[in-house]
Amino acid sequence: MRAVVFEEHGDQSVLQVKDLPAPEPGPGEVLVLVEASGVNFMDVYQRTGMYQVDLPFTLGSEGAGTVLRFGDGVEGLSPGDRVAWTGVPGSHAEQAVVPADRLVPVPEEISTEQAAAAILQGLTAHYLTHDSYAVRAGDTVLVHAAAGGMGRLLTRIVTHLGGRVVATASTEEKRHIARADGAVRAVAYSDAVAAVREVSDGAAVVYDGVGKDTFDLSLEALRPRGTLVLFGAASGKVPPFDPLRLMQGSYSLTRPTLVHFIAARHELLERAGTLFGWITDGVVDVAVTKRHPLDGARDAYTELEGRRTTGKLLIIP
Repeated sequence: MRAVVFEEHGDQSVLQVKDLPAPEPGPGEVLVLVEASGVNFMDVYQRTGMYQVDLPFTLGSEGAGTVLRFGDGVEGLSPGDRVAWTGVPGSHAEQAVVPADRLVPVPEEISTEQAAAAILQGLTAHYLTHDSYAVRAGDTVLVHAAAGGMGRLLTRIVTHLGGRVVATASTEEKRHIARADGAVRAVAYSDAVAAVREVSDGAAVVYDGVGKDTFDLSLEALRPRGTLVLFGAASGKVPPFDPLRLMQGSYSLTRPTLVHFIAARHELLERAGTLFGWITDGVVDVAVTKRHPLDGARDAYTELEGRRTTGKLLIIP
């Protein structure tokens, strides 16, 4: 089978498409024909060495497709069933072996592409808005990079929960998208704090997936006892800082990651069920803006890292 791999850390140029031996599922594992896989910053962090992985490494951390066959001990699945997964490496490939307890059934109302595009970011958006900080009606919420795939999900979910989103984006075209998704203000990053103060006395929570470039203004935008949820580092890692800065407003800071919020299978299924319900009901719109073949993986990550996207990128094997 063909797969996107890298044998050393670096920029997009280290990505190669190689022929690998066809995988075989072991006990408790399922072999899936991959129909689509998502392009995410998690993959960038692995490729650049920010997240440590064993080399060589097959890229891709979420996907969706159909069951081909499975190993001993797998129950409740049949060949041809549509499934999705996240947090399992090796999805940028024609086939993938996935532990059965990490698979989520895809309902009839959801397309396989929608499932692949939504599973990682959608589950992340769920725990961010329900666990990292539980959004309540009337909360002012600052969402950075609001026109990207993650930002669009957050804007729509926060609005659905009754929050008021102040969105940041780098261009007026992207800010228009944020407003269409429900943001009450959509501004340049430099205007974020002023826009928040126009709406309220400060943000109850800031969802920051940008990192280094936005960390200071995220803190400044908070209300007293507000929460900064740092869930990514698209612009680079935040440098070490003095925790006494949090005392300025008794702020809370958390740096969560999805794996801890779907570790139990019942949590994985509950969150996925809510996510798929949101998609079916139109609460969130899974905006796939471009599809790349395996051979186009370098181009896909160049677009993602250049922050030229306004939705989700997919790899179609």
